[in-house]
Amino acid sequence: MKHSKAWLLAAVVAGCAAAPSFAQTAGRGLMAPPGPDAAPATPDQIHKLLADMHAKLAAAPDAETAAKVAASIERLWAHAGTDTSAVLLERASTALAQSKNDLALKFLTVAVELQPDFAEAWNQRAYVYYATNQIERAVGDLRRVLALDPNHFKALEGLSNILREQGQKKAALTAMKKLLEVYPLAPGVKQAHDELVRDVEGQGI
Repeated sequence: MKHSKAWLLAAVVAGCAAAPSFAQTAGRGLMAPPGPDAAPATPDQIHKLLADMHAKLAAAPDAETAAKVAASIERLWAHAGTDTSAVLLERASTALAQSKNDLALKFLTVAVELQPDFAEAWNQRAYVYYATNQIERAVGDLRRVLALDPNHFKALEGLSNILREQGQKKAALTAMKKLLEVYPLAPGVKQAHDELVRDVEGQGI
């Protein structure tokens, strides 16, 4: 089902407005979609909402709350592009589910060409590049994501993991430290950070 950006904005707000206790609101559902004449969410509205949600993510009191805020952020990322870009991401996802990696890359490449500021399209293409062992291209796309959105925790995690695999542990640690600032309660990240610290300290710093 396709929804307008205005509906998405309302849905994310419904999911995040009670951040102090998501358990209290889990059963209430999402807000109803606006009418067909509702004005679409503007880029400024989306930017403000993301900033608010990132603040909640950084200050989340427990892992469950943080995970729900993170999930809302990810939904907003995926729908923050134009309608055409959103369709291309959906088609790429379907192609990936069918193991049609080349087709997924084509859809995502069109998406980033049509809308170069759509961070999530770059992030999704980085994932496909990584899955097809095109590591340098994956790194390039992840760096593009972070240039557009420095708080993109999925890109930070992906970049840190790749750099660690390549033996660039100091650079991996830098990305991991930023990830911990953005999403302190991300699953497994604190342990990975501590392991990287030990590895880097073992290199003489």
